[in-house]
Amino acid sequence: MEFDPPLEEGRLLRRYKRFLADIETASGELLTIHCANTGSMLNCMSDGARIWFSRSNDPKRKLPGTWEIGETPHGRLAVINTARANALVEEALRAGLIAELNGFTNLKREVPYGQERSRIDFRLDYPEGPAFIEVKSVTLGFADTRVAAFPDARTERGSKHLRELAALAREGVRAVQLYCVNLSDIEAVRPAEEIDPAYAAALREAVSAGVEVLAYGAVISAQDVRLIKRLDVLL
Repeated sequence: MEFDPPLEEGRLLRRYKRFLADIETASGELLTIHCANTGSMLNCMSDGARIWFSRSNDPKRKLPGTWEIGETPHGRLAVINTARANALVEEALRAGLIAELNGFTNLKREVPYGQERSRIDFRLDYPEGPAFIEVKSVTLGFADTRVAAFPDARTERGSKHLRELAALAREGVRAVQLYCVNLSDIEAVRPAEEIDPAYAAALREAVSAGVEVLAYGAVISAQDVRLIKRLDVLL
């Protein structure tokens, strides 16, 4: 996924009201930009850290840009804009970079499914039947390990998605939880049981029901973000 034009660099002054961030650009310009991240962003940011943002010239937008990438307190890069995860995964799927999901004949996004009125991120159609793919963006890292964790805050919605996937798997339908690890220098992913034990339990129950769990890691720069390799999932 290329950024065109390349992202601009700045410094984070503060994030507040969840969706707002005050920054100073490399040229000294002070801006308030959009923070497209609903999570806690734990271990993702610190005041004064380097950030990269996309600028918008759309006169209908209230804010002039979007926070895309941040430098974490541990020196890693994290894709802050969680809306990028699905686009990144779709690009990788269409390019055949996620080997476990190759061979589909059709791809649909945001398909309604399940008893809890959810929408799946991707439905892939294969000659032998469909596969339902739920994507989660992972940005929670730690100083002393190359294992990332999800979620960074309690997420009933995430647990609901796992229940829906488990219900599909029990019916013999292929169901996949895909972690898009938008954090550099990571080798594995685990459930953040210390933050949301209910989610961790739901994940293990989903695996017992037959849900496949995949994780893919990205390389991140101001020019582009690419999924490049499968990571271990530690349950």
